[in-house]
Amino acid sequence: MSRTEPIDLVERGRRVLALEAGAIRRVAERLGPPFAAAVRLLAAAPGRLIVSGVGKSGLIATLTSTGTPASFLHPVDSLHGDLGIVDRDDAAILLSKSGASDELFGLVGQLKRLGVPIIAITGDGESILARQADVVLDASVTEEACPETLAPTASTTVALALGDALAVALLEVKGFRRDQFAALHPGGALGRNLLLRVADVMLTADVPTLLPDRPMRECVVLLAEKRGTVAIVDPGGGLVGVVTAGDLTRLMEKTNHFLDLPVGQVMTQTPKATTPDELAGAAVRVMEQHGIMALPVLDGGRKVIGIVHLHDLMKAGAA
Repeated sequence: MSRTEPIDLVERGRRVLALEAGAIRRVAERLGPPFAAAVRLLAAAPGRLIVSGVGKSGLIATLTSTGTPASFLHPVDSLHGDLGIVDRDDAAILLSKSGASDELFGLVGQLKRLGVPIIAITGDGESILARQADVVLDASVTEEACPETLAPTASTTVALALGDALAVALLEVKGFRRDQFAALHPGGALGRNLLLRVADVMLTADVPTLLPDRPMRECVVLLAEKRGTVAIVDPGGGLVGVVTAGDLTRLMEKTNHFLDLPVGQVMTQTPKATTPDELAGAAVRVMEQHGIMALPVLDGGRKVIGIVHLHDLMKAGAA
């Protein structure tokens, strides 16, 4: 069939995105007590979360990656042996736009027999599935983005968004931390970022240090050779101050007679520092907040055992 008018593909795309954004906005506006009840139900379940649905429904790893073990169970497979993964301590989320999918009802019956609580994400709050569920989340949409509603579009977007909302609220209730997230994602860039520690990046050989009574002429040499930061230490190696290239610049603006000054008179007496076990990202934030390029690394007391530079941390992917 010939077309007399060209299709505006960009406008078609915008229409789909606008329609789906509107559907999510309406779901957000009507979100209420059932959502809180669903989060509390999931948080209280001692076992895993079983997710099931038919058609366009499927498995998203958000829950598993944020501290809630979850498994996808196809409703048909559940009736042919796979129900063995379900335990009485589990909870279930069942997704169905109509809430009347025949394939789901065998699984629903088995979950009810085991006493597994059910959260239904459905577009029909009066459906058979909704009546069997312990909590019902309204995922109804007024219109699909697909012409003639041939394929689920806005409805699957809303279901995914509700799943994300449940996962995020649940991780906050559980107090799920950044380091726990990193432990579940050791192979990705984000995991490496979150797991990287100062000990992985810091320099421990030839750390630039001086005693407070040493003259600035010695400090100037170290500043030039050792990337602009010198730790000032007591005879036991404990940190008492820091001299930076910035300190030297400000000193030179005040006087030309500084080479014989003891570094103790020039140093910053309350320097920022870090420890080997500190997350590298946290060290970067300290440096950026205070406008400094390096941090002395201290042991359990105040002894200097290394130095870490912002450039090295950024190169390692900590920022």
